[in-house]
Amino acid sequence: MDFTDEMQMEIGSIAGGDYVIRVFDNPRQLPMADWNALLATQAQPTPFMRLEYLSALHESGSAVAATGWRPQFISLWRQEQLLACCPAYLKSHSYGEYVFDWAWADAYQRHGLNYYPKLLVAVPFTPVPGSRLLAVDAEARTLLMHGLQALASRQGLSSAHLLFGDSADLRAAQEQRWMQRQGVQFHWQNRSPLPYASFEDFLASMQREKRKKIQQEQRKVREADVCFEVRQGAQIGPAEWDFFYHCYQLTYRAHRSTPYLTREFFRLMSRDMAENWLLFTAKRGTEAIATSLVALDPEQGHAYGRYWGAVESVSCLHFDACYYQPLAWCIANGYRRFEGGAQGEHKMARGLLPVATHSSHWLAHPDFSQAVADFLAQEGQAMRGYVNELEEHQPFKPSS
Repeated sequence: MDFTDEMQMEIGSIAGGDYVIRVFDNPRQLPMADWNALLATQAQPTPFMRLEYLSALHESGSAVAATGWRPQFISLWRQEQLLACCPAYLKSHSYGEYVFDWAWADAYQRHGLNYYPKLLVAVPFTPVPGSRLLAVDAEARTLLMHGLQALASRQGLSSAHLLFGDSADLRAAQEQRWMQRQGVQFHWQNRSPLPYASFEDFLASMQREKRKKIQQEQRKVREADVCFEVRQGAQIGPAEWDFFYHCYQLTYRAHRSTPYLTREFFRLMSRDMAENWLLFTAKRGTEAIATSLVALDPEQGHAYGRYWGAVESVSCLHFDACYYQPLAWCIANGYRRFEGGAQGEHKMARGLLPVATHSSHWLAHPDFSQAVADFLAQEGQAMRGYVNELEEHQPFKPSS
């Protein structure tokens, strides 16, 4: 069976209905209203799983076959009813994933085997935990997993991977005997049941040395005559987006790399999902010198630190623009969570605490599958020890 274009695969009759798996090579071929309605019912929805976001990645040329992300969006149907779906890609490399399997690919190559292409269920360039297998119920989610594995098997792929899924995704993958891998990120949670009244109230909850360090870092920014302008949604105009993108490019250039996202992607975001973006612009007088872009989920009260860049170097500006200003905004606007992105234990000193993340993996080759399983068992034990050690270095005062 050929899976190259839009495809159908009968997978049986269950509960009196015929179920069909369809695979699409363009996100826009799926019904947006139905996809987003499914997303809204999941345990951990995020704006990055909205079909507008995924379609913008495709339409802007950011996540397409030419960049190593060939869409193979998988969906489960009963007649014309969409029961389950997920974003899936044939990957020709492992960039932009934030769950690192380079060593696995290297081992395949050293044994004369092809690791790429592989099948990946993920949001490109977006290591934000959340629901990936959108489904009306557990049965539909299981059938979607069957479709994923069938797609990988019939194309003779080395492997299939599900990154940063929620607990329901994890259970569905475990039922199919996919291997599990744990990572760690650093997230800020607003105080509960009594939220912080202000950023100063938040600082007062921290240990003295951590509080003083943050205050010193912010003081350095003020002493450099830098202040911040905040724009949300439609307030972010083309000129602000242009300056942000210039800074975004400079960040990648400083690391001798190329941006994953095109300027067109952000134009589409400003058109289709403007309400989900918050921009901090650092200014000296009227001159803009840096920006920090934060994604918002107003319904959930979650914010996500995404991208930053600057046209000049100012001591501690990165910390203020990417952590302190967004946290102050979240507190002032009653947000419950701020996610600081992948990695970075230095974030703990800024009040972001370790949170476990999860991915699931299936490898077709039995010997390699067993070798990776052994590696993941050892890595998992080390990761649990690492998280326990991090927990011992809380930045907050002991609870009274």
